[in-house]
Amino acid sequence: MARLCFDYGHGGNDSGACYNGRKESNDVLSIGRAVAAEIRRHGVTVDETRTSDSTVSLSERSGFENRNTYDYFISFHRNAFKPEQAKGVETYTYLNPGAKSKSLAQRIQTALVALGFTDRGVKEANYHVLRETKAPAVLVEIGFIDNTGDNNLFDSKRNEIIKALAKAILAQVGVDYIEPSVSTQPASGQTLYRVMAGSYSVRENAEKQVKKLKAAGFDATIMIFNK
Repeated sequence: MARLCFDYGHGGNDSGACYNGRKESNDVLSIGRAVAAEIRRHGVTVDETRTSDSTVSLSERSGFENRNTYDYFISFHRNAFKPEQAKGVETYTYLNPGAKSKSLAQRIQTALVALGFTDRGVKEANYHVLRETKAPAVLVEIGFIDNTGDNNLFDSKRNEIIKALAKAILAQVGVDYIEPSVSTQPASGQTLYRVMAGSYSVRENAEKQVKKLKAAGFDATIMIFNK
């Protein structure tokens, strides 16, 4: 089975791009870890360069990847330019990319554009995490954090973004995406009852509640509902 390395940009004392109190480091950690969980549901191994709001240097990121053998390395980011002046998604490979990284980049780019993001294309760049990693590597910029429209897409279509990225990555490693079961009747015949622990209009409050629930030993996640 495939083995992937996920890298969530910035973190800790490096917030990355920021806009109106929103931090790139938080956005990519949150959505990247959700994509990782969806990938793992299909039996694919996903290792992560960070799993919390911690500082990880570029050399530590590439060093983490180099210590193991991966089929692909995927770095998650959000873009920034001048407030409200640029928008869309773009996916990067290293200079003169191999067929595998180029194919994965195109799958990811196509999947996100289909959700409504402006298509800024698949590009090449001399980024450290693309240059210094052994596996075929891509870096995806999931919209501009300093663009209100992109942020609205990032938030309102969060679950669709997670699914789209998971499907694109799984397709690249030859694994068919399986829709999550909505049945409350597991194989054992035992009935399960899901509990909702509050609804919030401010995402930060929802994230705080999730942290409290996880700290208490409960499996918790944020689900978005549009009125």
